[in-house]
Amino acid sequence: MGEPRFDQPVATGGYLWWYVDALSHCGQYGLTLIAFVGSVFSPYYMRARRSGQGDPLDHCALNVALYNPTHQRWAMTERGKALCHRSASQFQIGPSHIEWDGQSLRFQINERGVPLPHVLQGEVRIWPQALHPQVHALDAAQRHGWGPIATQAHIEVNFHRPDLNWRGQAYVDANQGCEPIEAGFTQWDWSRALLPDGSTLVNYDMHGSDQPDRLLRFRYASNGDIDTLDEVPAWSLSPSRWRVPRQVRSEAPARSLQILEDTPFYQRGLVSQTHGGHEVVAFHESLSVPRLTHPLVQHLLPWRMPRKTRS
Repeated sequence: MGEPRFDQPVATGGYLWWYVDALSHCGQYGLTLIAFVGSVFSPYYMRARRSGQGDPLDHCALNVALYNPTHQRWAMTERGKALCHRSASQFQIGPSHIEWDGQSLRFQINERGVPLPHVLQGEVRIWPQALHPQVHALDAAQRHGWGPIATQAHIEVNFHRPDLNWRGQAYVDANQGCEPIEAGFTQWDWSRALLPDGSTLVNYDMHGSDQPDRLLRFRYASNGDIDTLDEVPAWSLSPSRWRVPRQVRSEAPARSLQILEDTPFYQRGLVSQTHGGHEVVAFHESLSVPRLTHPLVQHLLPWRMPRKTRS
């Protein structure tokens, strides 16, 4: 994928997303941003696919999550295609805007959370240290792919609603699929950690109902070099409130440090894992696809993910 390109084609029923996570230099603040074309979590998109439609451009969203020691802010409103516009370097999602200027990635954020109303307004800018053009297949049929755009980056976060300003270290990647995510996987676990030498460790564990399990493990140096790593044990983490199954690859037993997102089908948090004899802090996420597609979960999701088709 290399540098972000927002006009990539997306197949009917498929998806494309750009993902950012970051921690402040002091370790007290964090965020995740996910910009979707064909939102994989959307109950509206699933309903459209099941009716034989499923235009991904009609189901775009920007997910914003801010974390601090006392509370968090979260928003994800889906927008219809009339409210979204894409070019190679820009992506407009309703009132929010994303731009790649050749040197930095800028998010201009104007979102509103539900069900308790709150406003998220501000700007996030990310400067990659190196760009990675590789796309790795996540499944044997190569219908789903992942590209590590920038495994090390500098980030500046400036919000006026809420009043929040910090600097830190960030990570950027992208995922794409030419079919729905539930067609390829039943479970996945992903983690990324900044290592003491400045490189980044990424683990991807994929499980599918009708295909072999697949494990990807890479170390990305700050100069762009990539090492493929040998398999290490998978350690089960303590269960979340919703009992989402989750595990992380580590040379020694891993443990959960902080849960950032906890839903019936998805969990994101900070974990401790060991690599090269060093204990490091990693962003980690687990997704249970059968739970995501369960009728009850699909019925409840609109309460957290509203949809707008006109301004």
